[in-house]
Formats: sequence, structure tokens, C-alpha cells
Amino acid sequence: MTAAFLPHSLRLELRDDIAVLRLSRPEKRNALDDATVLGLEAFFGAPPREVKAVVLAADGDHFSAGLDLAELTDRDAFEGLEHSMMWHRAFERLERGRVPVVAVLKGAVVGGGLELAAAAHIRVAEPSAFYALPEGQRGLFVGGGASVRVPRLIGAHRMADMMLTGRVLDAAEGHAAGLSHYLVDDGLEHAVDLARKIAGNSPITNFAVLQALPRIAEANPAEGYLMEALMAAVASGSAEAKERMQAFLDKRAGKVGR
Repeated sequence: MTAAFLPHSLRLELRDDIAVLRLSRPEKRNALDDATVLGLEAFFGAPPREVKAVVLAADGDHFSAGLDLAELTDRDAFEGLEHSMMWHRAFERLERGRVPVVAVLKGAVVGGGLELAAAAHIRVAEPSAFYALPEGQRGLFVGGGASVRVPRLIGAHRMADMMLTGRVLDAAEGHAAGLSHYLVDDGLEHAVDLARKIAGNSPITNFAVLQALPRIAEANPAEGYLMEALMAAVASGSAEAKERMQAFLDKRAGKVGR
């Protein structure tokens, strides 16, 4: 998908084989309306072929303050179900898509914003980031996948605390709990550097991490070991893997280290 086909609430910048996709409703603290969610679904369903990794960032001071409450219309139960499933479908395209995604978190990462962030593969937070799930105080329940993804990051007990009490976690608390992988001053540049490293991996390795690893983690051990063995055989049998291993043996590739 090219920038011409994105809604105005999303802004795309290509840096060689890295895409920087920005939420661009700063006047609304990047609240997620339907057009933005559907735009995310369309982009991650068919990212530009040359793109090997995506940095998901935001214009303004906030990543996303969540659902745009102006769109919280008087839906009946079935319409509400369909709306929630639309969010599920869109964020699934991101999580289980073709390209690894590094999210840059700053300011509000709240409600639906946290649901979107949780679907990314790597999360880089800046000191301004704060996290909350205010649905409980509004008589609502999460509907964009938080009840599945967030407990896998921080545990159901911590998510229950956030929803029952309205607790807000600051950047350091969120990092300690597991909501971010990195806590740095310049999140965007750190995320771009990570994306460049990811883009340099073998495509089959990135595919395995995105597609096989989550399924292995969810499987019972016997099935997980079998899936791991099959994926390892496929990856190591590729021509690129053989060339990379030979480069390492010939000391043409760098060693692991800082």
C-alpha cells in the first residue's frame, strides 16, 4: 500500500527498506477512529513489497489516547460485536503480518492505544509514556484485543488492577511490568535502528519469529517441539542460511556482542 491510499490520519515515510508509519491525529491525541483502524488493517495486510520492517510511531506528544469517543455511537449488541471484531481483525493483520513492527510509545498509551501497542512485536518507550485502561471507569470493557494480549505481557492480575482501580503506570512502571522492551530518550531513532537490524535478518527467520514462535508458545510441549524442529529444518536448509553460516565460519560475518 502507498501513502496515496492511506487515510489522512496515517502518515507514511519510507527509509529504504524501513517504513515509518505514523498515527497523525495529534489534535485528538491520536485517538483511533474507524478510518484509522481500517487504514492500519489495509496497510499491514499489504505493506510495500520492498519494506522489511515497520516502525509504528505517532505525531505530536502522544502515541494514542485510545478509542475516539466521538465514534462511540448508540450501537446495539450485535453492532458492538462487529465493531470489536473489526478491531481484532485489524490488529491481527499487524501482529501476524508479513513484516516485524517496532512501536514507539510516548505520552498517552491508553485504552485502544495500549491494545494497538500490544499487537506490535517490539515496543520502545520514551520517559513521557504512561499506560492506562480506563474502560472500567466508563462502564465499558476492552474490545480491541487487550484481554488476550495485555495479560500475556504483564499478567492478568496486573491488568485487573489497571481496570478495576484506574491505575496509571508511568514509563518506568510499565517497563518494569513488561509493557515495553526498551526505555530510551529518543524512541524513534532507537526504533529505526532496531528496525534496520531486523531488516538485515534472513526473511525466513523473521517469518519464523512472527508466524511460528507465537503458535509454538501457545501449543502443548509435544506439539511445540515438533513445530520447532520443522521450522528449524526449513530455516537451516535454505540457501541463505547456508551462505550466512559459511560467512561466519570464514570470519566474514561479525560475532555476537555489543
